[in-house]
Amino acid sequence: MEYMILIAETVAHEQYTPGTAEFEQYMGAWMAYNQSLMDGGNFIGGGRLQPGDTATTIRRSGGADTLIDGPFAESKEQLGGYYLISATDLDEALRLAAAMPIDDAALEVRPLAFRSESL
Repeated sequence: MEYMILIAETVAHEQYTPGTAEFEQYMGAWMAYNQSLMDGGNFIGGGRLQPGDTATTIRRSGGADTLIDGPFAESKEQLGGYYLISATDLDEALRLAAAMPIDDAALEVRPLAFRSESL
């Protein structure tokens, strides 16, 4: 199955200046995560989502994860990006999302209704 992972961040990462050690460390973690998705055959691209009531959200705070059924829409968090992945089931999709190198974020995982290659 294909799943969209929507990333709603509570902390802006624009504070990292390209060329600094902090930026390189931040980006290095993301590049390693991206490579792990590609190596595992999980990385796909973009697509359309099913309705919000099909979502499961991982609410991360202080190093602890809480799973929430349905969409998470709180204005203090802003959509910062997304991943489209292939996973055998929701449990694998949640495991892949939870491996993301991010703190203080809500990661909403939804199965795709369909995907169009022509968009």
